[in-house]
Amino acid sequence: MCYGPRIPRQARLFPVVLALLLAAPAFAAEKTVAVFDFELIDSSLEGSMIGKNPDEQTRLETMAPALRGNIDTLPGYASVDIVPVRDKALAQNLESCGNCALSFAKTLGADIAVTGTVQKVSNLILNINAYAFDVETGQPIARGSADIRSNTDESWRRGIAYLWKNVLKKQFEAAP
Repeated sequence: MCYGPRIPRQARLFPVVLALLLAAPAFAAEKTVAVFDFELIDSSLEGSMIGKNPDEQTRLETMAPALRGNIDTLPGYASVDIVPVRDKALAQNLESCGNCALSFAKTLGADIAVTGTVQKVSNLILNINAYAFDVETGQPIARGSADIRSNTDESWRRGIAYLWKNVLKKQFEAAP
């Protein structure tokens, strides 16, 4: 019986090979990243006299989501939801509690833990800092700092954008 022309073996395998190549990125293991809420270190005279500034607290709440959004655009990385440990993390000072950020990230199943601070020296001088660590080894993956001048929504937005684009992104891309 003849069923039509014989198709060469290479031609029969081409669709299978093509499908595997196209699906390969979907099978690539993404590194998951837990980006914790940034903390304010207010060493300004204003902070010691007046206390918490609601505008700064609102700005502070935008830092981690901005960084998560940037990380999610980077191939091979995906942020995880920190809600299950958020209250516990907020109750700690993640910059000085030892490895609690790594423990929280491990609980979430994340590969990388990211913490950050905004240090306010005055209404004119602020500094945004971010640190990323491998959850298993505790080794740094990325770290950086951006100085900003003026205490406004725009300066904070520009500061975190600069920190990502010019410092952290390159370190994440170079990480093993």
